[in-house]
Amino acid sequence: MVADDIYFCRHGQTEYNAQDRLQGRREVPLNALGRSQARRNGVYLRRRLGERAETFTFIASPMDRAQETMRIIRTELRLDPEDYRTDDRLVEVGYGDWEGSTIPEVAARDPDAVAAREADKWNYRCPGTNSESYAELLLRIEPLLASLTPQTIIVSHGGVGRAVLCGVGGISETDAAMTIVPQDRILTFDRTGPHWV
Repeated sequence: MVADDIYFCRHGQTEYNAQDRLQGRREVPLNALGRSQARRNGVYLRRRLGERAETFTFIASPMDRAQETMRIIRTELRLDPEDYRTDDRLVEVGYGDWEGSTIPEVAARDPDAVAAREADKWNYRCPGTNSESYAELLLRIEPLLASLTPQTIIVSHGGVGRAVLCGVGGISETDAAMTIVPQDRILTFDRTGPHWV
């Protein structure tokens, strides 16, 4: 991945995010705050990039909340909101049977599983189908990251952001797994490492 002029945005807040529910592959729309966060990120990019924005490549997760965030950002950039591409490799990490639950709710049902996840959050795979670890997620997105060219804006998810921080930002697996990925900031990279703006 070429770091110059790469911007990573997490989708804006959803009601699941507001309730600390594991979202994973469930389709949950942005709430009002989430749309405001997406606008904030679009305004920031407009001020930073100006007319250069129209020369950028825009890639989003195909999930609805990421695509809505991308459309809002592109609207703030005064670009056609539909003129971007999606990439299936940017979908959120799967949480299997835990999707829709909070960690305390899962702990009430299966405290041993939650303890196992806390002991090795990077490599833990939740029970059930459609589940993967952060380690597996990083393997999924590495080919995409390697193919990125300068001047790219990505909209994806918190789990993907953690994998990007580990794979590109040089953050340890343990630290990346525990990192909060904000929805009202943008992740950028330079020679000194990753930065939130």
